[in-house]
Amino acid sequence: MKTINGKLVSEEQIDAWVTEAEKGYDVETLRRRGRKPRNEDAAKVISIRLSPGEISELDKFAAENGWSRSQAIREALKNAI
Repeated sequence: MKTINGKLVSEEQIDAWVTEAEKGYDVETLRRRGRKPRNEDAAKVISIRLSPGEISELDKFAAENGWSRSQAIREALKNAI
């Protein structure tokens, strides 16, 4: 048996994926998938390094406000700049 992320995948499912791929994909439709831009411009992903303590504080701040980590960082930047 084959697995993807620890979940079993049947031969029938693999055959269905092969058939789908052989028919081809609409590239423009695929490009429109995913997260929507935050404004007119496409968002850019950046990475930062934080200590475990900083991550803990960030998570606490985010939870107190009902935000994700990303939203908490955006809000902190908005208020600091």
